[in-house]
Amino acid sequence: MGKLTDPGVKNFIKAGNKGTLSDGDGFTLTLSAAGTAVWVQRYYLHGKRKEKTLGRYPDLTLSAARKLAAEDRVKVGQGVDVAREKQIVKRENFAAWTVRQLSEDYEAKGMDGLAAASIKSMKQRIRDYVLPALGHLPAREVTGADVVSMLDTTADVSPKLVKPVLGVTRQIFAHGLAKRVIESNPSAGITTVAMVGRGATRPKRDRIMLSDAELRAVLPVLGQYGRINELIIRILLSTAVRCQALHLTEWEHVDFEKREWLIPAGDGRKSRRNFTVPLTEAVVGYFAELRALAGSSRYVLPVQKKTRGNESDTPKPSSAINPVIVQLCTDLVGQCRSFTPHDLRSTARSHFAMLGVSYEIAERCLNHTIGSQVAAIYDQHDYLTERRGALEKWSAKLQRLEAPNVVELATAKAG
Repeated sequence: MGKLTDPGVKNFIKAGNKGTLSDGDGFTLTLSAAGTAVWVQRYYLHGKRKEKTLGRYPDLTLSAARKLAAEDRVKVGQGVDVAREKQIVKRENFAAWTVRQLSEDYEAKGMDGLAAASIKSMKQRIRDYVLPALGHLPAREVTGADVVSMLDTTADVSPKLVKPVLGVTRQIFAHGLAKRVIESNPSAGITTVAMVGRGATRPKRDRIMLSDAELRAVLPVLGQYGRINELIIRILLSTAVRCQALHLTEWEHVDFEKREWLIPAGDGRKSRRNFTVPLTEAVVGYFAELRALAGSSRYVLPVQKKTRGNESDTPKPSSAINPVIVQLCTDLVGQCRSFTPHDLRSTARSHFAMLGVSYEIAERCLNHTIGSQVAAIYDQHDYLTERRGALEKWSAKLQRLEAPNVVELATAKAG
């Protein structure tokens, strides 16, 4: 050892050439293409070549790294596998993690790919309910009783919070189990019903499929609720797209020439990959009207009225259409059941089946994965032509339902 000098190391790194400098006896400095310099001790044990990373330069100086390398060579001479020893220490450090440290690692790695809105709500539940009760505890020492106590406190705030808080707690500990930070998941076997009873767990609302008669009542009166609101409802019904995706759409995503609408992955749109929606002639017309109404905004549905101090270009919130639909359903009581924006997706999906659209094409129209996730990765054919045909059929039916007498008269004359 002793070949390297501090000036020599600095000049080597400054030159930026990927490679290795040797100090002797297996002690080296390796510079990666990214410019990271790392001290490495190479050695042989039981006839096998091994190496141990000592640390980065300049965090670890030449003299300090030499000292560590010398200590490791003594251990190797005694038959100790120093690289394996380092791994064991690292595992022991993991085992000493608190729930707070585990949750931070889960947030950094376990939430990747989730919708922005989901990440935000999960982090809020961790911050407000999980960490105050469990954050200070060593993750390995948390018991089922600790989790139950946390959920009891959550139920005092609102019984409806128990289910989502329990859900994110399970995921945190499942992450710890996968990393071998813990030996078992302390939330296993705990149920929402056991905590707050069935009365506090609201059953999922059944999706509504608007019938032909209900659509005949709804479509002709949409113009009474404002042209932009009418166009929003017509686009959602005609394309089966989620409301949030429409409200986040920018004009660069709408191709009038190709008659296609790109919905990018993520950013609150729920989709994990880009999705192209083929546009019918009617929907192209709806977007053209919105283009004229949007002015200079980059968004398809911008906030029309700016407030003082907030003149930025922002999209209209997707919840803005909810009171419009509530009023519509109130005005049509007895003619149409109450429905939500998401029910427009289920309406389109049900009518696809009645129009003879195959299961695979109908599911892809809603951007649903067909079969397993593995199958979706390998099946990259997106059925764009077939989906365009399905949406054309659906658009034609909507026109017939809105003006049945006009369509029937036109058909009779053609005959």
